[in-house]
Amino acid sequence: MGKTFQELDLKDAFLFGAALQDAETCRIILEIILGEPIGKISVHAENALLFSSDFRSLRLDIYASDEMKVEYNLEMQNEDRHNLAKRSRFHQAHMDITSLKPGDDFSKLHPSYVIFICTFDPFGRGLYRYTFENRCTETELSLNDGTRKIFLNTKGHIPGDVPPLLIHFLQYVENTTDAYVQSIPDNREIQLIHRKIVQLKKSRKWEGQYMTFEELMQRSAEKGEQEGFQRGLQQGLQQGLQQGESRILRLTAQMIQAGEASSVPRLQNDELFLEEMLRKYHL
Repeated sequence: MGKTFQELDLKDAFLFGAALQDAETCRIILEIILGEPIGKISVHAENALLFSSDFRSLRLDIYASDEMKVEYNLEMQNEDRHNLAKRSRFHQAHMDITSLKPGDDFSKLHPSYVIFICTFDPFGRGLYRYTFENRCTETELSLNDGTRKIFLNTKGHIPGDVPPLLIHFLQYVENTTDAYVQSIPDNREIQLIHRKIVQLKKSRKWEGQYMTFEELMQRSAEKGEQEGFQRGLQQGLQQGLQQGESRILRLTAQMIQAGEASSVPRLQNDELFLEEMLRKYHL
């Protein structure tokens, strides 16, 4: 049985998507992740909740931009499909394509961040944060193309130079409760986020949408199971037919070799005779 709407943590894609449609919540989270002030944020709500066609998870893209024309793509990742590097490349390409109009010079491409919040360690090094930029392998010269990809790990255990506030936020992602918020010091930003989450969970509108989503997920799972059964059945029947045809061919060959060619036609219409011959030739 799935969680109720009130039981969701921020790691649950539905709550994450709903929460970050609020521009203020989105701004605070971005400031925690990037460690610097951000201007007024505009969230592109029409891109906020996109359901995956295979329903294995909720595909979630939060696109936001600030007053400085910096673009952000945030996504929650709860399942390691070992494709995050290519996925980040795809998101980067999508952001670039949509930010230029036909005929625009490439210099008009905005600075951009692709940010994945992962509930697993995407690179297995124990860090809370992995940041990637394009650099020259020969000289370490930065390409300065204005792009950055950040992978956050809620399961990190090596702080490095990550500020405590970010670590607390990543822990809050998996434990979105009053008790956790009260347990951490200097938590003004997380308190603000949690206040928004508490208000959101009181919303009949969002609770209704979540129940609809859960119903769709359940129907899809049932449909997937049924389709899987039908595919398995069809494959099994096909395999059985192929095996049966091979068996009959071997029987026919052995009967001909044994001088019983005249009896082969009986195999098609006489099931008892067929079974008798299969036993006789140990097939």
